[in-house]
Amino acid sequence: MARLDIHMFPALWDNYCFLIHDEESGLTGVIDTPEVPAIETALRDTGWTLTHILNTHHHPDHAGGNLELKQKTGCTVVGPREEADRIPGIETQISDGDVYEFGPHRLQVIDVGGHTLGQIAYWCEESGVVFVGDALFALGCGRMFEGTPTQMWQSLQRLMALPDDTLVYCAHEYTQKNAQFALTIEPQNKILVKRSAEIDDLRAKDLATVPTTIGLEKATNPFLRPMSPDIQKTLAMTGAPVVDVFAEIRRRRDRF
Repeated sequence: MARLDIHMFPALWDNYCFLIHDEESGLTGVIDTPEVPAIETALRDTGWTLTHILNTHHHPDHAGGNLELKQKTGCTVVGPREEADRIPGIETQISDGDVYEFGPHRLQVIDVGGHTLGQIAYWCEESGVVFVGDALFALGCGRMFEGTPTQMWQSLQRLMALPDDTLVYCAHEYTQKNAQFALTIEPQNKILVKRSAEIDDLRAKDLATVPTTIGLEKATNPFLRPMSPDIQKTLAMTGAPVVDVFAEIRRRRDRF
């Protein structure tokens, strides 16, 4: 089976948006709708015709363009069942464990609630990609606006269980500041030190740091590493429950 075609482009101030396309069927989806003009430009650039909106969660910078795009294109709006009352124009509701058939591609739905209560991710195993919205960032994770540390940590563990080479498409360019924070939590991590320097170089050239991979995040992202003895020592939490360490990392990042 051919892999999904993916076209990534910037939107708003620091969002990334993604078109996914199946050449055989002609289907084209957009992962979230932060900015209609940017999406329309991307469609013109690719020559693709929008057929689907695939929402990860309800925040305006992810679902704010739904109704305008649906009115203009007649596309189908798909999104999390648990947030259906907050997803404009939703027609197809999906939840953890569901599989959404996008032409020949199987988009497996993963519960990644915590940033919002019902946020979902879309994993296409055959193409080796996952679209995570604001659940996981390169070297970071989403703020817990609605969920609890326990819920968020469980969600991140579901993503950590994916194959290490899975490409992670997250929705914001926060990586440089995330790296600066990560170094305050685990300065001993040589892989992180090297990665931080690479990120600084990319951003100096105005280049994207997305996508990342599950394996790289597991090796360097402090939010996926609360079990690290070095992190626990830095936080004076050696032997503490992992979820408590995770919560403290999130608190510190919120203040950073």
